[in-house]
Amino acid sequence: MEPIQSKAAQGRVADAPSGHWVYRILPRWLWSYAQLARWDRPIGWQLLLWPCWWSAALAASAYPRPTDPLLSLLPAPWYLVLFLIGAIAMRGAGCTYNDLVDQDIDNQVERTRSRPLPAGKVTRRQAWAFLVIQALIGLAVLLQFNSFAILLGICSLAVVAIYPFMKRFTNWPQLVLGLAFSWGALMGWAVEFGDLDGPPVMLYIGSILWVIGYDTIYAHQDKEDDAIVGVRSTARLFGDNTKTWLVGLYGGALVCFAIAFASAQAPVPALAGLVAAGAHMARQITVLDIDDPDQCMLLFRSNNQVGWLVFLGLIGGALWVALKPLV
Repeated sequence: MEPIQSKAAQGRVADAPSGHWVYRILPRWLWSYAQLARWDRPIGWQLLLWPCWWSAALAASAYPRPTDPLLSLLPAPWYLVLFLIGAIAMRGAGCTYNDLVDQDIDNQVERTRSRPLPAGKVTRRQAWAFLVIQALIGLAVLLQFNSFAILLGICSLAVVAIYPFMKRFTNWPQLVLGLAFSWGALMGWAVEFGDLDGPPVMLYIGSILWVIGYDTIYAHQDKEDDAIVGVRSTARLFGDNTKTWLVGLYGGALVCFAIAFASAQAPVPALAGLVAAGAHMARQITVLDIDDPDQCMLLFRSNNQVGWLVFLGLIGGALWVALKPLV
């Protein structure tokens, strides 16, 4: 097991897993850059990816006709790959930027002081250079889309830029994170149709509520340190009422998703994915112990399963439309 990183020794970041491929495969001089991009914690790019894939799948199966061939009802694999590359690159760039902005705060929080910047494993100049490289990869992905989608993607940078500062001024930094992390709910539709309509907007709103919910669970890990250093969050704001708030946030997300599906005339079987996702969310709320940091992290990570359930529901709906005439 790699030791926790410090100013005196190189190792893993405190909340990153031991034995990850980053530490098995990459040379030690690259470890710090992998840690800046959170390659040893893939949950971030996974959660950033899901709204993109949901939107792409919803757009592909929107307004279906019985005569539509199956491939036309499924999201283009090339677009899914582009969204995957873009999510990994831009999540890494966002995390690097966040670490640059929050270096002083991270140095005061037990869970984050082992990150590369506060631990002194990279300089700020090196971190900025790495950020630019990742952003250029994201730009290369964005330029593969139509002009409307390119402009829409560029607009997201304003939200990304202000997010790290919000925890200093508002109890709702998770809302701003939701605005940024949910942008893909607009992008998939824009790539398919070259414009925006009601379904992607409702998908976006629902995703924002989902992000606020899961990141509130995540933020409960740091609430004691946050209180000491003056960092604000919905975890601190909701406190012992967190479960009640989660019922409203997750419930609102599911309602918005259902409205988006209905507005796009998505095949009815797609709702099965929402039902399964709702059951998963309900379990999160039921078992949540806001005073158990390890459990909070596990429940936060489990939202990747929510992403799969919603996405597979949309894929199942598309298959149903194509195969129904054959039954």
